[in-house]
Amino acid sequence: MFEIVNARELTNNIYLMDVKAPRVAKSCEPGQFVIVIMDETGERVPLTICDYDRKAGTVTIVFQTIGASTQMMAKLKKGDSFKDFVGPLGCASELIEEDIESLKNKKILFVAGGVGTAPVYPQVKWLKEHGIDADVIVGAKTKDMLILEDEMRKAAGNLYITTDDGSYERKGMVTEVIKDLVQNQGIKYDCCIAIGPMIMMKFVCLLTKELDLPTIVSLNPIMVDGTGMCGACRVTVGDEVKFACVDGPEFDGHLVNFDEAMKRQQMYKSEEGREILKLQEGDTHHGGCGHCGGEK
Repeated sequence: MFEIVNARELTNNIYLMDVKAPRVAKSCEPGQFVIVIMDETGERVPLTICDYDRKAGTVTIVFQTIGASTQMMAKLKKGDSFKDFVGPLGCASELIEEDIESLKNKKILFVAGGVGTAPVYPQVKWLKEHGIDADVIVGAKTKDMLILEDEMRKAAGNLYITTDDGSYERKGMVTEVIKDLVQNQGIKYDCCIAIGPMIMMKFVCLLTKELDLPTIVSLNPIMVDGTGMCGACRVTVGDEVKFACVDGPEFDGHLVNFDEAMKRQQMYKSEEGREILKLQEGDTHHGGCGHCGGEK
């Protein structure tokens, strides 16, 4: 069992938990995720690692209540436990593999949308710990839906917040802030990392492609099973079939077929849709071995 040592509601329907998981905390890196299982009958829920404390042996997760499982998770309190807390899974951020001195010479821009702020934070924090200040744009629908603002202000070199309704700081989409920084202020970025809703990442990538700004996206929003068996996170990257949970979750955003991925995401929600996808995609329908029949 994995004890919850801290649990709090960040904003409406978005929750943060610190979970005692020493082995995961010891080896996890920014960009990776865990699979959480509540009890004997609980489903697997993949969640990106928001933070970790190796000394305390804790891992921080942030989740939004969408389905039955996350609604049940939201009821857990400090002192309760998860049956399983598996990880770290997925590939760490590409930044982790780069030479620190080379990174110090780069100007990096992060773009976070909604709950995507949670997986952006550990990367920005990791850079800060290594003497690198990154610029961060955080977008939310309203001020009340903004999360981890204080934590992000401490980690980011410059933090730009924008809300759809203008209820806090700037008004407008994150793409408008990118345009302002690059086109109006003349800031030259070497790379952009965007994490948030699929539609947000799509339009960020359309813009950054025009700006000739290399962009990495994290496709954790389309993961369901998290083990490469269900096939839910199948995506076309360039001319290759990839699975976000085993090949990612980070990919070159300019190569991701977002329209296909979002259409597929909608189809996968129904049993009929899954059968159609299975028929169309054949052996490539699933990740992993490609023949496991993961949705059964």
